Amino acid sequence: MFEVQKMTGDAADRERLLISQVKHLIEGERDPIANLANVSALLWMSLEDVNWVGFYLRKGDELVLGPFQGKPACVRIRWGQGVCGTAAATASVQLVTDVSQFPGHIACDAASRSEVVVPLVVGDRVIGVLDIDSPSVARFSTVDERTLQAVVDSVVAGTDFVSA
Repeated sequence: MFEVQKMTGDAADRERLLISQVKHLIEGERDPIANLANVSALLWMSLEDVNWVGFYLRKGDELVLGPFQGKPACVRIRWGQGVCGTAAATASVQLVTDVSQFPGHIACDAASRSEVVVPLVVGDRVIGVLDIDSPSVARFSTVDERTLQAVVDSVVAGTDFVSA
């Protein structure tokens, strides 16, 4: 039985604990939907001041909504559009302190004020993104970026993704 542990200690302690929990949560399970669903639930329960956590998966030239926690969301995002599409098209993390300042931001939830999006890369191909929104401006830091990149790396390493 997996039990979510309370995030305590300094930023480095919380980072180590979250990455450890992700690895233990997906250990022995290679299915992408199962792993993405459980990781989005774990992040939702573990991260403070977030209003949406989830994954979008590549289908051709779009990102399609995958497992998530939060309000109903945009179902399809064009490649290169909005924060998620930009992260996918550039294969780079997008750390947006104020979404109102991001050209072409797609407002799935009007309450979102900041966002971090981490691409899921298998080989040299982006197969999806992890998207996390917050109702607070400047919620996410470079420590969050590093932690979430490690989370995504663990998910990619522990999951059998079929290229889209």
